[in-house]
Amino acid sequence: MNLNKARETCKKISENICKVIVGNEKTINFVLASFLCSGHVLLEDVPGVGKTMLAKCLSRSVDCKFKRIQFTPDLLPSDLTGVNFFNQKTCEFVYRPGPVFSNILLADEINRATPRTQSSLMECMEERQVTVDGESRILEKPFFVIATQNPVETQGTFPLPEAQMDRFLMRLKMGYPSASEGINILDRFQQDNPFPQIQAVTDKNEIRQAQEAVKTVRVSEAVKEYIINIVEETRNNDKIILGISPRGSLALMIASQALAMLKDKEYVSPDEVKEAAVPVLAHRIILKGYSISAGMDSSEALISSVLDKVTAPVENIKEYA
Repeated sequence: MNLNKARETCKKISENICKVIVGNEKTINFVLASFLCSGHVLLEDVPGVGKTMLAKCLSRSVDCKFKRIQFTPDLLPSDLTGVNFFNQKTCEFVYRPGPVFSNILLADEINRATPRTQSSLMECMEERQVTVDGESRILEKPFFVIATQNPVETQGTFPLPEAQMDRFLMRLKMGYPSASEGINILDRFQQDNPFPQIQAVTDKNEIRQAQEAVKTVRVSEAVKEYIINIVEETRNNDKIILGISPRGSLALMIASQALAMLKDKEYVSPDEVKEAAVPVLAHRIILKGYSISAGMDSSEALISSVLDKVTAPVENIKEYA
């Protein structure tokens, strides 16, 4: 699949999602970019702003396996990955796959599960495989996790550790709609919920081809140096205890490639790097005097200040291509 065909596929998915979701075009774009990068997304926002609906609309737009898990404190790792059970008829152990054996997995309220259960997703997200009783099973591509959590309500929750957060390509928030968008929502849902009418506009084979096409978006040496300069600034910043790792710099590059493709470009410019920097990097740093209640906003502001400090390359546009 070439880049033009991949763009058409993404455009069809975006238009399909917008039949239900009002506004939030930027968030939808970021989710699609993560999907194209074979990354994962953490939607962190208050209840009722459309986090779960966005995930369900994406899954309905793609003809592939979709599973939803409601995370609770009593959820066990085997409830996610599956379990070997003894079949009395055959007198042998049989593996029963868990919901992670899907193409799009919605982990709803992920921070309500215990750290032991949260960690069971780490191998799935990074290695794209599941190991149960010493036997590893490969997950089918594409494999995309959309996790949601409420940053306001912390009672009875378990904050995700840094290692788990680092497995998410982007952390996003929906935000409240504007007044005009709010009226549009009321109009759209007044008679009936449009979600059941959503039909698949592509399949997993086209998604796999689009994911391969994104890798062909060119990244110049100047842009790569710009990415590394941003990363180095986070490591040397007095307000940051833990800076961006090599995994984070790679995530910033591939996210920039996906955003460039969605903009009908065949190369990455500093604009795409700046656009991707906050959602890709903000959740990967640890600040001095870190506060759970204000962590997201303060880390985003600090990444924005880092972008202001680092000089973007200004070579001729041909240099980027």
